[in-house]
Amino acid sequence: MKLFTHKVAVITGAGSGIGRALAQQLSTEGALLALSDVNKEGLEETKANLKGTGKVILTTLDVADRGAFEQYAKDTITEFGQVDMLFNNAGVALAQTVENCSYEDFEWLMNINFWGVVYGTKSFLPHMLTRPEAAIVNISSIFGIIALPTQSQYNATKFAVRGFTESLRQEVKDSNLYVGCVHPGGIKTNIVVNGRMHASMLGEQTHAQQIEEFNKMARTTPTEAAHTILNGVRKNKRRILIGQDAKFMDRVQRLFPEKYTSIFGALLKLAR
Repeated sequence: MKLFTHKVAVITGAGSGIGRALAQQLSTEGALLALSDVNKEGLEETKANLKGTGKVILTTLDVADRGAFEQYAKDTITEFGQVDMLFNNAGVALAQTVENCSYEDFEWLMNINFWGVVYGTKSFLPHMLTRPEAAIVNISSIFGIIALPTQSQYNATKFAVRGFTESLRQEVKDSNLYVGCVHPGGIKTNIVVNGRMHASMLGEQTHAQQIEEFNKMARTTPTEAAHTILNGVRKNKRRILIGQDAKFMDRVQRLFPEKYTSIFGALLKLAR
């Protein structure tokens, strides 16, 4: 898909971060937008900052609610008459050890990060396969490629998104549908703000201090991330890595598939 003019794009998690930046860039390129988020105020702020003139509809949506997502897909297709692009972008974070993580927290994370992608994909897929050209873009993470301590739950969701997306791509390879998987490194978004960071994982830091530390380490802006994603769609890239940190970690993992954890552990100690 080279041009986005007059395409209808569905973006989850559009109330901030990468979702908002995707909406802004697609709007300037003439796309029509169906934007959703659990944060109504964030959605309205996103819409207020769009510079395009195409139609925009806002929907408060919990992507973990399968019935709501299925209805959202029906309503969106009815409203626009078509959907050409789907960005399964909504996501949250969690930091905890396997031993201490509650099932409640694990299920909360999995329901949003993984099942939200599945619900979105399955709800729109039959329609999108009828379009002359279409794109499904699922947001994984560099943590869908490497694994680190206290990130087992987050790793599980993002590895699952990667596997689901790569399998889907093979299933539809002879169709009109492009399927891409995105692996961002550190992006300056609200994912830590909205995440569940337990006191045992914070050490002597407050949540506010952890947010500040994350923002210092996150070198890539949402605008840069959106630009990279859309360029990846244009080029039919199967795996879209965002940020020099993601590219570096991916390269180390490929070169040292069994030793990369020790390498990153040493680097993390030095950084601290």
